[in-house]
Amino acid sequence: MDRPVRDKAVCYIVRDGRLLVFRHVDHGFEEVGLQVPAGTVRPGEKPEDAALREAREETGLTDFAIVRKLGVTSYDLTPYRREIQRRHVFQLVLGERTPQRWPSREDNDGRGEPIRLECFWIPVEHGHVLQSGQGALLYRLFE
Repeated sequence: MDRPVRDKAVCYIVRDGRLLVFRHVDHGFEEVGLQVPAGTVRPGEKPEDAALREAREETGLTDFAIVRKLGVTSYDLTPYRREIQRRHVFQLVLGERTPQRWPSREDNDGRGEPIRLECFWIPVEHGHVLQSGQGALLYRLFE
């Protein structure tokens, strides 16, 4: 079965041993799970620029910097969607303070209604709960 390969940027934003995650307010965990900021690398965009853009778009925050690239993984979305994601995973640092939980919105690239999100922090060691293999390179944070 032939599937297109799409480049994605995945962000591990860590502070004080906690990982920034979000949930979709209008969808249950069984449908979309718990996620970290991530999204498509646009044509002509560097993966690190996509990581910073996605972190800003999905959290509503702005003061991010890349600490390092943790690596590249592949994830097959079948049967959900016939697509292989080539994921460029980055560790980011956030320079601004946040509450434990806050609402955010993603504009959905202008396609339909904005997506309502709730951002919050979990212990890094609980990152195994991330959806669709997003936690595959969490171990690299400890190397």
